[in-house]
Amino acid sequence: MAGTVLLTGSSGFIAKQVALKLLNAGYAVRGTLRRMDRADEVRAALAPYLTETAGTLGFVQADLEDDTGWAEAMQGVTALVHTASPFPIAQPKDPATVIRPAVEGTERVLKAAAAAGVTRVVLTSSTVAVLNEAKPDTLQDEADWCDVHLPTTTPYAKSKTLAERAAWEIAKARGLRLTTINPGLVLGPPLDENYGSSLALIERFLKGKDPMLPPMGLPVVDVRDVAEMHLRALQRPETEGRRYLAASGSMAFVDMGRTLKAAYPTRRIPAREAPKAVFRILALFDPDIRSILPKLGHLERVSNVRAVGEMEMEFIAPKAALLAAADWLVRHGKVWS
Repeated sequence: MAGTVLLTGSSGFIAKQVALKLLNAGYAVRGTLRRMDRADEVRAALAPYLTETAGTLGFVQADLEDDTGWAEAMQGVTALVHTASPFPIAQPKDPATVIRPAVEGTERVLKAAAAAGVTRVVLTSSTVAVLNEAKPDTLQDEADWCDVHLPTTTPYAKSKTLAERAAWEIAKARGLRLTTINPGLVLGPPLDENYGSSLALIERFLKGKDPMLPPMGLPVVDVRDVAEMHLRALQRPETEGRRYLAASGSMAFVDMGRTLKAAYPTRRIPAREAPKAVFRILALFDPDIRSILPKLGHLERVSNVRAVGEMEMEFIAPKAALLAAADWLVRHGKVWS
């Protein structure tokens, strides 16, 4: 057996794929859940894909906002993979509702690990903790950080940035061997129908809710590659103390729309880009649109050179990740014309 990994937020879209990779690599996985009634859901999602030599899977109850259960969860653990973090569909009215649990939860979990003598940690962060809006249209890498003091920085970006900053501070102070994985827009197929808000953007495209698309673009990565990077981080001691961007490339929203329209020509999928002026007007009435105004006219780009060179990653192409997500949603009846 390769050891026992505590996987936080084990019912999540990314976490289920991470659990699958770990189990099939021979690790025992102990997943944390806020509600134990979701244990059967996770087991059922993983079961069809497990190999005969897969490690064992168990669960413990623990909440990012409560100290209860974390000390017990860490007992006998050889490594921590912390994926749990709030992911809002819309920007909240009170930023603290996203920022506080992300930061305090990360602090709570990493301090519990240190107290239990668990020193190896892999943290799921995000490209939003890297991308600095003061440097639009530049290729950014692991040396870059989001500027949380900019008035245009969203609560979600602040939550991921401050949580990752807190993790590095705790790692330094408590001797943790930390690696962070920073994914872009995570696409690809879910393992079951409980994937939260992760594929909301693709659902919106396929449902044809918008006549035109904003002139902007994001880094994209397949969820299976994100999971593989978590596994390789654990397996490779040389990744300790480093950040790794998880992105196979960037796609403009209009290119996403055109790719999906070509694949599903009978659907009312938007394939035209709206002028920036249209979104500036809409932003007067819609705070969610207001939050993307700084991104209009920009294609956010990050470098995956470190992941390719040091982890030997061969990423699934952005279009393939997009189409894999769409295919799953259509086949499982999650979108209707």
